[in-house]
Amino acid sequence: MVCKGYRLKVIGYGIVLSVSLLLCGCSISYKFNGANINYQTTHSISIADFPNNAPMVNPTLSSALTEHIRDLFQRQTRLQILRKGGDLELEGEIIGYDLSQGAIGANSYATESKLTLRVVVHFTNNVNPEDSFDKTYSAYRTFDANQMLTDVQDELCDMLVTEIAESIYNDTVAKW
Repeated sequence: MVCKGYRLKVIGYGIVLSVSLLLCGCSISYKFNGANINYQTTHSISIADFPNNAPMVNPTLSSALTEHIRDLFQRQTRLQILRKGGDLELEGEIIGYDLSQGAIGANSYATESKLTLRVVVHFTNNVNPEDSFDKTYSAYRTFDANQMLTDVQDELCDMLVTEIAESIYNDTVAKW
């Protein structure tokens, strides 16, 4: 009786040890950057400068948007960033940088102002041409109408550029 219980215990430990060794040999990988890229066929992305062709011009907006997009792809993918000729090609332009009135108060005066950024993007996937697209992205933020745009512009532009760059990233390589 004691011998049979001992044998079952040894077999049980053997099974646990075998499963443990098997699991140590396997690995599960999760990527939280959302990129859905086949690096065997796709090695590079070219990101052209995004010129500011909006009627109202913020002189730093073009470079801020272009660099934010490049940084995002640099940090979250293994793609080589090129100026032109990549497996993936991203180009576009800023077509709108607009200030408008938001909410109107009881006294018929604006209580909020709204800053809107619009960017048109042309994405070409030279590896999978069916994934190519043209799309307009838009983002806005509101701020108190008593504030001057110059006082809040830098912070608002950072938020708008971040939102649009992340949307472009998601549509091109994350495919969310």
